[in-house]
Amino acid sequence: MNKALLQKEVQEFLRNNLKTTPAKLALRGSPFSNISSSELAQQLTGLQKAEKKLPTWFANRKIYYPPKLNLEQTSSETTAKYKASLIHGKTLLDLTGGLGIDDFYFAENFKEVIHCELNAELSEIAVHNLNQLGRENISFKNEDSISFLKASNNKFDVIYADPGRRDNAGGKVFRLADCLPNIPENIDLLFNKSNTILIKTSPLLDLQAGISELRFVTEIHIIAINNDVKELLWFLKKGKNSDIKIKTLNLKNTGLEEFDGIFNKTSTETKYSLPQTFLFEPNAAIMKSGLFGEVASKTNTSKLHPNSHLYTSDQKIKFPGRNFKIIDVHEYKPINLKKKLKNIKANITTRNFPENVASLRKKFKIKDGGKQFIFFTTNLNNEKIVLICEKV
Repeated sequence: MNKALLQKEVQEFLRNNLKTTPAKLALRGSPFSNISSSELAQQLTGLQKAEKKLPTWFANRKIYYPPKLNLEQTSSETTAKYKASLIHGKTLLDLTGGLGIDDFYFAENFKEVIHCELNAELSEIAVHNLNQLGRENISFKNEDSISFLKASNNKFDVIYADPGRRDNAGGKVFRLADCLPNIPENIDLLFNKSNTILIKTSPLLDLQAGISELRFVTEIHIIAINNDVKELLWFLKKGKNSDIKIKTLNLKNTGLEEFDGIFNKTSTETKYSLPQTFLFEPNAAIMKSGLFGEVASKTNTSKLHPNSHLYTSDQKIKFPGRNFKIIDVHEYKPINLKKKLKNIKANITTRNFPENVASLRKKFKIKDGGKQFIFFTTNLNNEKIVLICEKV
């Protein structure tokens, strides 16, 4: 850490250049003799990312930002607050402390939080920042967390981990066994030290693959922010029930969409229908969950096709996703559609359809934007159709 970056005049300089690209700032050179241009660019990158992702950090002018890669994997304040709301107790051990965003909020619900971080620079930054933010019940261990756990005689109410998803060459990895620390390899050790394990993973991890690797999964929480899935949370407990609960959340600016179900539940009978008055598109968290049959059952809607994942009803309902009124339905016959769709302005979505959005825009000369929404999809008779809709 170059603590000269925390001087008042340097912080003022960074705030005054908040709209400047870090690369452009670096090319100008540093106006400070004891600070390099690359160090300034790193702090500017951190400030720019923190403005929306970490507003509490952004508001404090004594915060030191780590390299960009560390900021990309860290939780946002929104998701960290949600995680913290799920657990409480006396002690929590974080195997992958990182920047400490999650620990800042965990510390509200635990008497003691232990922040383990192997990276010495990142550990130093976390100590500094969390002290600046006034968290006094977090202790820090700059060491390998698995080694720390093996040497510890203590038991913890909760063990939390957000395994690193980069290999030694800096490439992304997705299997949990390839992440650091290797949770599947050490699962028995973790359960010797705690009865409750909480794992955060990339949203790209396949649910069935995660269940197979982690073995003791009881719940999976899929968290989206404004219809963009940000992370998966896996609750592990000894003696798990055979039914794994799936909880989906879409945290929107206008409110919260929630939907719960059971992973791979097969007893739900799904209804199918041709397009009715309204069309419903599930949010991204539900799309990740695979709870398509349960969505139809619990919302009393019908699917257009087993693989289209679009729903319809004659009634306007509260649905966890986007809601539309169907204005027109057309068979997918390009020769007839070209005249009707040419040069109109519309938003396009494809579901279970052989062509992508870009090719359809080009084929029918549809401009992007506007109030109309066009869905290219397949109905229950395996016919390609086009739905002209407006948002409800």
